[in-house]
Amino acid sequence: MFSSIARRKSTGLALLLAALAMLGPFSVDTYLPAFPAIQSSLRVSPIEVQQTLTAYMLSFSFMMLWHGAISDALGRRNIILVSLVVFTFASLGCAMATSIHALWLCRILQGFSAGAGMVVGRAIIRDLYSGPAAQRLLSLVTMIFSIAPAIAPILGGWVVTILDWRAIFFFLFGYTILLVLACYYYLPESLPAKQRQPFSFPVLVESYKAIFICPSFHLQSGTVAFNFAGLFLYVASAPVFLTQHLGLSAHQFGWQFVPMVGGIFLGALGANRLAGRISLFKQVRIGYFFLTGAAVCNVIFHAIFAPAIPWSVAPLFFYAIGMSLVAPGVTLMTLDLFPSTRGIVASCQSCAVTFLGAIVAGVIAPLLEDSPIWLALGQLGFALCAMTCWHLSKKAHSSI
Repeated sequence: MFSSIARRKSTGLALLLAALAMLGPFSVDTYLPAFPAIQSSLRVSPIEVQQTLTAYMLSFSFMMLWHGAISDALGRRNIILVSLVVFTFASLGCAMATSIHALWLCRILQGFSAGAGMVVGRAIIRDLYSGPAAQRLLSLVTMIFSIAPAIAPILGGWVVTILDWRAIFFFLFGYTILLVLACYYYLPESLPAKQRQPFSFPVLVESYKAIFICPSFHLQSGTVAFNFAGLFLYVASAPVFLTQHLGLSAHQFGWQFVPMVGGIFLGALGANRLAGRISLFKQVRIGYFFLTGAAVCNVIFHAIFAPAIPWSVAPLFFYAIGMSLVAPGVTLMTLDLFPSTRGIVASCQSCAVTFLGAIVAGVIAPLLEDSPIWLALGQLGFALCAMTCWHLSKKAHSSI
């Protein structure tokens, strides 16, 4: 009876944390099909529309550094509620923007506030659970969360076709109001007042310094960040890759995003089932078998053949499986490097992932997206960087 109640509580918490984490992909993937409509409506260039994504990603990654620190001092629940309120008003501002500059500003505000649920949610899981239980819950959150990248671009494509690009941001406005209500009534506070860290400049400097001079932190964060970058390269390039190289329309973005998210879901399901049954190192090794194998096949196909459905998107499915098998265990290893400041660690780790994503969206994707083979090589390069970080991290771990 007790275990049944505990299981229901953990499932309910996973649903709520996943819904919070969904703000990220909803904020990015939903409006990708609307790029041409935004360009036409606001009479701007394609690069100016692309920079709305870069502005969001840069502010998102910057604020990632602070969500955890603030939650370590003021509590997990409080920072999530305040961030959701800011995101609500920012979404309304995006929907009502009459110039690209106003849209940039509101996207920056969205970026500042969207990551709190993702960052603080990881700290909440580690506050309440440990070991395989924490790994299972984190992978369960990933499984539920993975629905968002699948439905977001499809939803965005239909909305921009039937209604208008502004309706996408009205949708985000309504979704966030529901989250505010759900968190206010159901989100627990996982960090008691007596365990909180003082929010003072000297303490923060020492905490951040300890993290940033730790080689294991950089290697483990780099493992997750480079893995994600290999997949996000195709997310950021989707408007060009799908419409120009594959000849699809705005409401056919599901051809790319459904396989990607299916892979994320299956990989997270595998991580959930394997937690506690095999070692973390063996699980990561299996993940890299899928991940690097998919990246190599992607390069070989596009070196020989022209882009085509379904072969151009199939490698993304297997890459995503590998990414989701690797991420939960490495993420928890990183959080356990500094148990007393997990919020700050979660912030720094998420900042690394998102900052690299911003570079991918603003610099690397525009450089590579005109050529399918260069996109495939870029993904393979990120996969090899991630694998190198992991092997160096494993050596450092075994030497302790």
